[in-house]
Amino acid sequence: MAGYPELNFCPQCGGPLQDREAYGRMRRYCPACDQIIFRDPKVAAAVLVEQEGWVLLVRRAFGPAKGGWSLPAGFVEHDEEPATTAVRECREETGLEVRLTGLLDVIPGGGMPGEASFTVVYQGEVIGGTLRAGDDAWTVAFFPLDRLPPLAFPSTHRILERWRAQGSR
Repeated sequence: MAGYPELNFCPQCGGPLQDREAYGRMRRYCPACDQIIFRDPKVAAAVLVEQEGWVLLVRRAFGPAKGGWSLPAGFVEHDEEPATTAVRECREETGLEVRLTGLLDVIPGGGMPGEASFTVVYQGEVIGGTLRAGDDAWTVAFFPLDRLPPLAFPSTHRILERWRAQGSR
């Protein structure tokens, strides 16, 4: 799982936090609010788009893993469903409109700083748009599975391996 920075102040009142045993482990506690602080995982959503055996990848323009390649993906907003995030991120990063065709997998992050704790990965097909780099993408391209560029995250490698093992539907 991705590491979290230390949380020292209450997100609700700004008061200093203390450690306290609660629910079987040490947790951060705000004595002013009398609240246990639960650290929620950061969830991302991605879409694997395949055309004639080639997979769509995005070269990252910013950190983490700047310059590496990954599936079109991004963090799920607090008021958004993961499927909506996957479609939105693909459009923002690649210029392509996609229709989701199924849930491929839910995979844990590899622990890199800035990486999601979990990624919900969908399969999708292109239904419109024009392929172009946008948002936080340096460039975008389709690649054959036997000639992938350097991947940004271990989780990207894992999902492509799982997809390949399933027969690259």
